[in-house]
Amino acid sequence: MRLFLIPISTRRALIYGRPLRRDAAKELSLLDRATTKAAQTWAGWEEAEKGWKKHLVTWGNKVQQRIPFEEWGLKSIPSLTTQRRADEQYGNKKIEVLYPGNTLRLEKIPGLLHKIATERQEFHRKKMWWSFGIAPFTAPLGLIPVVPNIPFFYLVYRGWSHWRALNGSRHLEFLVDKNLIDPISLPALEQLYAKRASRTLDGVQTDTSGPDMVDGMEKSEDRVLLKMSDAKKLATIFEAPELALEAERAIIQVGEQLEAKEKQRNEEDPKNTKKNS
Repeated sequence: MRLFLIPISTRRALIYGRPLRRDAAKELSLLDRATTKAAQTWAGWEEAEKGWKKHLVTWGNKVQQRIPFEEWGLKSIPSLTTQRRADEQYGNKKIEVLYPGNTLRLEKIPGLLHKIATERQEFHRKKMWWSFGIAPFTAPLGLIPVVPNIPFFYLVYRGWSHWRALNGSRHLEFLVDKNLIDPISLPALEQLYAKRASRTLDGVQTDTSGPDMVDGMEKSEDRVLLKMSDAKKLATIFEAPELALEAERAIIQVGEQLEAKEKQRNEEDPKNTKKNS
């Protein structure tokens, strides 16, 4: 497994774990099989042109877009048990963490990864038990013919999602605590971020040295670094096509959150509006 550490803004980053290759897993767990079956069913529903399946898929996709990108990132990291099932020697060697060295300081990566791993653990644990605990009370709705029990399946899905994120966070915490991470800066990533930083940050040029660029990042206010078109570029650099969707989601969410904060700040202090105009 490899980990990708992708700065979305000057203050926030996406963690992504490259999924296990199908030929690397010796066996699929019952949960893996159920998840695969559910994904296939959902894909079939997406082909519907009308009816409740079409409406359900449209609603479901909107719901998924609202799930925090941090949760999706942690979900991409398999549980430690799953990883050890696929690789009996797992835990005896370090895991590569690919990142842009001109955007993040090498010595701060362990602390950043530890923060990403632990800051949402309690949230996911509580939400997981809440979702699984409430789901049985919606079971009677399944007695209604034709229409599926949407509340039940939604709660089970959210419980499963939080469970996956929780296990991913614990796995990441394990790697950091056991000093099993090997940060590696990719030149292609550095080139991409040098271009973006030169357009986003004052006083930073594409030929600015790595240490100076990192200084500019740390001194800057929180600003989005990437464009939507960069999502596919990241997927190409990391040779992970599935990463494009996760990066797009993160860019959109962080951008919306920063815009909301800026709007709130301007409403509280009208002077900020004049400064920004």
